[in-house]
Amino acid sequence: MTIGEVARQAGLRASAIRFYERAGVLPKPVRAGGQRRYDRTILERLAVLRHAKDCGLTLDEARILLNGEGPPPERWQRVARKKIAELDALARRIDEMRELLERRCRCRDVGECGRRILRAECDRRK
Repeated sequence: MTIGEVARQAGLRASAIRFYERAGVLPKPVRAGGQRRYDRTILERLAVLRHAKDCGLTLDEARILLNGEGPPPERWQRVARKKIAELDALARRIDEMRELLERRCRCRDVGECGRRILRAECDRRK
């Protein structure tokens, strides 16, 4: 298949496929007459890449998933455990941010706000 055929079937632009090749997520294709030529397995790899992106994985994480050491289930579990820990930390941070945003301000001016914030920070460090 040509890069155009792969792009159409995968719902991507040819430039995205070339980018993924340069990034080491997709293997370098064979060339025939100066054109990239792919076999059908490229669509499988692109499906895995799309799933990784849907799961919020970074390009580096997707590279580990596609090219890392060990069987695919082990690679998936290794990457998934790390990503879930990151999501848990992000969820805690979002909860903290929501709590801060929901607090009502009763200050008379910005100076009072600043003093209250500094006092709260000082109390948290104790």
